[in-house]
Amino acid sequence: MIMKVKIYIYMFSILIIISLGGCIEEYVPSDEETKQEIVVEGFIEAGEGSSPAYVLITKSIPFLSTIELSAFDDLFVNEAKVTVNDGSNTVELTELCLEDLPPGIKEIAAQVLGFDPDSTSLNICAYVDILDLLDRKNGGKYDLKIETGTSIITSTTTIPLFIPLTKLRWDDPPGTPSDSLARLWVTIADNEEEDNYYRYFTEENNDGFIIPISSVTDDSFFDGQNFEFPLNKAENRDSDFDANTFGLYNRGDSIRVKWMNIDEAHFDFWNTLEFSRNNSGPFSSFNRVSSNVDGALGVWGGYAVGYYEDVVPL
Repeated sequence: MIMKVKIYIYMFSILIIISLGGCIEEYVPSDEETKQEIVVEGFIEAGEGSSPAYVLITKSIPFLSTIELSAFDDLFVNEAKVTVNDGSNTVELTELCLEDLPPGIKEIAAQVLGFDPDSTSLNICAYVDILDLLDRKNGGKYDLKIETGTSIITSTTTIPLFIPLTKLRWDDPPGTPSDSLARLWVTIADNEEEDNYYRYFTEENNDGFIIPISSVTDDSFFDGQNFEFPLNKAENRDSDFDANTFGLYNRGDSIRVKWMNIDEAHFDFWNTLEFSRNNSGPFSSFNRVSSNVDGALGVWGGYAVGYYEDVVPL
């Protein structure tokens, strides 16, 4: 009897394998999936220490393709007309490319765009409100218009009201107390009258802000509450993952937190992008990244910004 059961199980397993094999089809991308599209990445901030508005415009790379490093410069869209309306005036952004800037200005531009100027050989081009003419304020609404070739691309974003961190505190990480690592807790007083969306970056010892693996959250679980939660240190994606130190801060280091409020469409972009980026492996599911740009892919997003500095206690 036991032998018969084993035979039945074996035969059933073979049938499952044959059935699954019969479902596998060759994937052939459609013309729609391989065509090159315009990609927009633009941001406008408000708050002390915030940066002027800027927009990056590039062309997409087909998924099933190869590209040489030297060809990346050709992906930037040049000589576009990019304007932003802040409700009272319209400002045309100025195109700036890194190779055209003197070293000191190049470093400032790199800081605004969020990268190390010594870590790339790309001639990155961006459209920037270099005179800072836009009225950047919490509660403001900003309309973006891009004209390039025969394409007209539009988007609208808002800079929400800012909900600050009200408290930062440190304690030992879970488990065995550590002489070298600490955990950061922060507190916010969430506004119960509206849905709120948050994003953050962290920095250690003035080495530049790093974006966490999961950088955004909404207030679904703490709507209207005075809420305390651990704020993980952002980890460099090029570093090896260590479960014993992940999210923890080194004692004695100077740290900064860039804490931001964003609107729902801006949140949806980062939430779907990060889910797609982190959802890998053989059992991952397809996820389409949300865009709030009409006529292109990407995001035009507003930030209400606050900065917080501290030293991790010894």
